Amino acid sequence: MAGPIRLRHSTERWNEGRVRNALYRPLDRKFGADVVDPRFSPPPGHTARRLSMHNGDLALFIWDDSGAYWLGNTETPESLWQTEKYTFAESPYPVARWAQRELLADLDENDPWLADFEYVAWFFLPVLFSKDGRETTRRFFRDHASGFPDASREAGLEFYDALLSRGALDEYRYTMAAKLGTSAQLDPVRMRASMAEFNTSKLLFDADHEFVPEVELGSGHALDFRVDGETLVEVTRPEPPGRRRAGTPAAALRDTVGNKTTTQLDAHEGAVLFVDCSSFQDDEWAGLRAERPGVGYNPAVVYRIRPDGSTSGYSHGNVPLDTGGILR
Repeated sequence: MAGPIRLRHSTERWNEGRVRNALYRPLDRKFGADVVDPRFSPPPGHTARRLSMHNGDLALFIWDDSGAYWLGNTETPESLWQTEKYTFAESPYPVARWAQRELLADLDENDPWLADFEYVAWFFLPVLFSKDGRETTRRFFRDHASGFPDASREAGLEFYDALLSRGALDEYRYTMAAKLGTSAQLDPVRMRASMAEFNTSKLLFDADHEFVPEVELGSGHALDFRVDGETLVEVTRPEPPGRRRAGTPAAALRDTVGNKTTTQLDAHEGAVLFVDCSSFQDDEWAGLRAERPGVGYNPAVVYRIRPDGSTSGYSHGNVPLDTGGILR
């Protein structure tokens, strides 16, 4: 499974003839391809071409006297196999800006309902155009309301557009966007669980906590966040009872949390578990909120976010983070 798209950097010299011989012709033989001018003018001093494959794949190529950059969700031609890959942020700004404008224009043409939400479109661009995941990620936003039950597509996108517009996750764009996945197989359960990390980041941000996502630890595990430089946070998102064998909302929580306590949490005493119940229906959540059951692990924060941004929840154990202003 390919990951999020990155730019490949070639330090060799390129010209129109080499682009046709080394890039266009092998792609044309395998997929059928067209090489055309880009939608937007490249940065000064650069030349650029689009390679559109007949199977729907796309590649962008831009070069100047010092080298070239390739960005594609198709098979990489052999002449670029040994090149290093870089994120948009790691690439020269004029090149990265041009490439993203090209992709966003394609998104606007093919999926304007998604391109209208500019922060979501920009942030998730590396997976929306990934080789394996471009169809499934778009279907998740389109058909599954970004993971919210009983919500419209627009409501889910508005929520995440507002969250991402705050810029708190910009530095971790590739890390967080990749969590949504680049699989060719649609897996709404896993994708909803990935969005729980975005939901938790909103709670942390609203409470004025500083955080770093995806923390690699000496134990060999990676936990979802390090907060305020010291507190570790792991996130889980149970599926509601109607979608699993657990017969009650409380059992659904304990069943999901049990999978965490035998892995990451057992190895890191004191880590806080955030249990995101945003997949639960109103009545299921109302029962949980009234009962406030334990989840089989302390300290824990159990919460539910709605697309309008409202949050409710409760905590168990000695949670070393301020959540009082956001869990009502």
